[in-house]
Amino acid sequence: MRAAAARRRGEAARLLREAERRTVPVEPLSTTWPDLDLADAYAVQRDNVARRLAAGSTVIGHKVGLPPAPTRERLGVHEPDFGHLLDEMVHRDGGTVRAARYCAPRVEPEICFRLARPLRGPGVTVGDVLAATDSVAPALEIVDSRIRARRITPADAVADNAGSAGLVCGSWTPMAHAPDLAAVNVDLLVDGSRVATGSGRKVLGHPAAAVAWLANALAAHGRGLDAGHVILPGAMTTAPLIGAGQKAEARFGALGSVSVSFV
Repeated sequence: MRAAAARRRGEAARLLREAERRTVPVEPLSTTWPDLDLADAYAVQRDNVARRLAAGSTVIGHKVGLPPAPTRERLGVHEPDFGHLLDEMVHRDGGTVRAARYCAPRVEPEICFRLARPLRGPGVTVGDVLAATDSVAPALEIVDSRIRARRITPADAVADNAGSAGLVCGSWTPMAHAPDLAAVNVDLLVDGSRVATGSGRKVLGHPAAAVAWLANALAAHGRGLDAGHVILPGAMTTAPLIGAGQKAEARFGALGSVSVSFV
């Protein structure tokens, strides 16, 4: 049974790698393997991350997915999920990204955290996160689905690295000078037109709460968050599709702005 599970996970990981390479999404893994659970999904995610590390990539942090309660309720899950951020995913603020490298790219405005000290669960609190954070920055996460959207399950999303595909950060603000992150409002613009608005409170009540959840969730996997890691705690608005010839910009008030253009 263990050998069969290992083969299933290996094949699922291979399908996702091929989908990303060809930028052609695959059918939901849960359709092929209906008994695929979250443990399997995280194993698939770790397999593909390990292959990237072996090829020379570096893990620079993590992202939290599915923080809004309505989203979790719709998918029938009780908590967020997480994925890995790699150095190859980082793009310059105000720079360009090739839309053709993604299957169906979307953008999400988030407040990015950079840690000065490690965080190890269990028992990490919002206060612990704020004390361990060096600085925060306005950010856009580029999310993508290497799996066809219909009938996607939480296990599908987790296996697909929680949809993480890119990161664009604006200027960093030291925590000593940062505003109340829960009260930060954001306007998301595409080609200069506002398409969504949100606030830090939409991210588990406070973005640092999502980082705390992540540190505690990683503890169950025998891992933690390292000093220098960056954390995307979750989207503050809906995530619109974006394509070649379009520019996305997120304006976070006193925290600043960040933008990226797709070509």
